[in-house]
This record gives sequence, C-alpha cells and structure tokens, in this order.
Amino acid sequence: MAFRQALQLAACGLAGGSAAVLFSAVAVGKPRAGGDADTRTTEPLAWTGARPGHGVWDSNWDRGHKTRHTFIIRREPLSLINLKKRNVESGEDELASRLDHYKAKATRHIFLIRHSQYNVDGSMEKDRTLTPLGREQAELTGIRLASLGLKFNKIVHSSMTRAVETTDIISKHLPGVCRVSTDLLREGAPIEPDPPVSHWKPEAVQYYEDGARIEAAFRNYIHRADAKQEEDSYEIFICHANVIRYIVCRALQFPPEGWLRLSLNNGSITHLVIRPNGRVALRTLGDTGFMPPDKITRS
Repeated sequence: MAFRQALQLAACGLAGGSAAVLFSAVAVGKPRAGGDADTRTTEPLAWTGARPGHGVWDSNWDRGHKTRHTFIIRREPLSLINLKKRNVESGEDELASRLDHYKAKATRHIFLIRHSQYNVDGSMEKDRTLTPLGREQAELTGIRLASLGLKFNKIVHSSMTRAVETTDIISKHLPGVCRVSTDLLREGAPIEPDPPVSHWKPEAVQYYEDGARIEAAFRNYIHRADAKQEEDSYEIFICHANVIRYIVCRALQFPPEGWLRLSLNNGSITHLVIRPNGRVALRTLGDTGFMPPDKITRS
C-alpha cells in the first residue's frame, strides 16, 4: 500500500481510528543511501523512539509521540500529574489518591498469531490464498487457542487475504468473539534490519512507507490497560511475521533493528503480557508445539 494511500486511509478513519497515531509516527529525514554493509553505522529511524542507554527500562514507553499537531498519549501515572501545580499543604495523601486514579488495574494478554501457509506465487495479493496445508494449520491454531479456556475479548486482523482467511478458520473455534479488520497490520518492511540479509533488500523508501504504518500499529494496539479497565483482557492479533517480530522487539524495548533475527512459523502463537505497571513479559515466541512436525512451515 502506497504511503499516500495509507495517510488517506488513516485520515478517513479506515485504519482502526488511529489517524493521529499514524501521522505522529511518520519519519522525518531522508532514506539512507546504500553502502558497505560491513562498515556502515545504523541510525535509528525517527519513529522508533530509540534513545541512548540501551538496557534501561523506560517506564513510560507506551506514550504517544509529540508533534506540532498531536498530543502525547501518556499512561505512566506520574507523567499524568503536574507536580508543579500540586498543593503543598495537601501532602502525600492527595498525591497518592490522584496517582491511584490514573493507575491501570488490569493485565493485557496479547496473542500475536502469524497467518498460515499461503500461495506465494499469486500474481495479485487477493490470489495469495491459504494452501490446503495452511488451512490445516489454521484449524490447529484455532483448536489450540480454544483449548486455553480463556475469555477472548476480540480478534484484530490484517486486511490481507492470507490473514483474513486464517481469521475465518480460527474464528470458528472462538464463537462470539468480535472481529476487527485493519490496514495497519498489513505486512511490510518495518525498519532496516541489522545485520542485513542478502536475499531480502526492499527499496529504502519502503521502510519509510511501511515502517511508519507498522509503528503506528504498535502504538495503537500495544500498551498497558486503560485505567478504566477492571478485568484482565485477552486479545488476538492475526497478522504477519515482520509485523509480529517488530512488535516484540519494540514491546520488550530491544533494538528494533534486530527484528529479522527472530523466526516465526506459520500459524504460530506469540504471547505478550502487559502488566498494570507497564512491565512487559514474553511468555511464548512463535509457539507451534501443538502442531505435528509434518505440518510446520515458515514460508
């Protein structure tokens, strides 16, 4: 999907109502020119929020991005209170009460599902449908999710054909769970990988078109629970390998350029947990242990 089209979709509210998030994630600057892969230095793209001091946890990681036209969306309680305007006479009791008002109470469980095997030779995106094996994989994934006995709140899925078909099959095993389609979760090139690979080299501009959109998906969907949420939630996101790998790196505050070092099987389950205090844990990455060995693929 072209960059201009993505912006138009967001502006029209067709991409999950996250136009502001998408606009705020657009990178500034020029794409880097090519060069010697062994000697170049990696400069993080503007939308990643990367900063010096890797290994230091940013407790306010799930904030929005401040621009001239958007607001910062903050979820860390202390960042929501203007301490300078605090009444000194009221003391710590008032501060604790105000903090409690903003604190999240529930845990979010995010299940990231990679679509099943599909026909890679399709000339158009709509022709890249699931293979017979891919349909079997989706059935197995649906059975596995249903066997967990969880009360899933919703399924959010990419609008690409292979993700839609995977969702159709999985949904049969989770009756009553609402579905939401979004263009934000479509496959793409999130950020130039480090180290690079020789067999996959998209044009530099693709990182700026896809990257801003995928980062917008991360900011829109991956964050701690709202303070008004009372119970833990269990949400399924059915999308693509590049998107999932990038989201995992961003959520764990690992260098996002390392996304291509991770590998995901078709129909695999990745389970992220976001605690009320904003801490994030990865319970499973690309789990396909519920599939027979002869059903496992990565294409």
